[in-house]
Amino acid sequence: MSKLELENKRILVTGGSGFLGRQVIDQLHKAGANPDKITVPRSRDYDLRTLEACQKAVQEQDIIIHLAAHVGGIGLNKEKPGELFYDNLMMGVQLIDCAYKANVEKFVCVGSICAYPKFTPVPFKEEDLWNGYPEETNAPYGIAKKALLVQLDAYRQQYGFNGVYLLPVNLYGPEDNFDPKSSHVIPALIRKVHEAQVRGDKKLPVWGDGSPSREFLYSTDAARAIVMATQFYNESDPINLGTNHEVKIRDLVELICELMDFKGELVWETDKPNGQPRRCLDTQKAKEKFGFVANVDFKQGLKNTIEWYRENAD
Repeated sequence: MSKLELENKRILVTGGSGFLGRQVIDQLHKAGANPDKITVPRSRDYDLRTLEACQKAVQEQDIIIHLAAHVGGIGLNKEKPGELFYDNLMMGVQLIDCAYKANVEKFVCVGSICAYPKFTPVPFKEEDLWNGYPEETNAPYGIAKKALLVQLDAYRQQYGFNGVYLLPVNLYGPEDNFDPKSSHVIPALIRKVHEAQVRGDKKLPVWGDGSPSREFLYSTDAARAIVMATQFYNESDPINLGTNHEVKIRDLVELICELMDFKGELVWETDKPNGQPRRCLDTQKAKEKFGFVANVDFKQGLKNTIEWYRENAD
């Protein structure tokens, strides 16, 4: 497998100051990239929903890693589906087009597991991506992200543009977004348990009935996979990034309570949505194509995340 050397490459990382972005930049450094040649466009200076900002951002770049996204949990998906669709579509579509026109050498697009159909057989295989409509609460976001895969494929066919598309599962780890209005399940639960402990609550309300399953990938593992794909993967087929380890939400909640030493009663709010029934990826392709295997143990990853939150909670 041929390797893209990063030493002299000018690399743009959108979303590079975010939770995953900081880890990706760290992994780029470890892979030999020159810190002086890595650019992170700040949202205050670059509104990537606008064409002008995208044109400005891609100038004189060799590689673009597109991590920037407007994203959140079930609550945000239900509250702002139009915004999530528009923002993610416009950012991605314009950035890809501007990158092609600016002769960017490689475009690495980080998509979303939300693009998969609601009733995809487990484990999800990349070829199942088009076999149905996404889970309703995630559909606007998931379809906006999936459109970028179509665009990259079309640009490869028509222009020979080297764009690759990665599909990570739910990420977690230190420095995640713990805002209750927009966070995903792990940071939301950690914060909820912590605040219940601070108040001395004897009960913990949890959305849904605990039956769905999810797969989680530690942020440093995800970042390592993205950089490996940047260096070693150059095909149009999307690639799953995950651990191949399925966790029921009920088991996740109980494990977080155990690790945080919360002894209260769990109250399942069964009138609240569960989201997609099951999520677990077939990760064989990532291993075959560029040698990626996740290596952070789930329980250890949770401990690290809880520890970071406790040290940094207001």
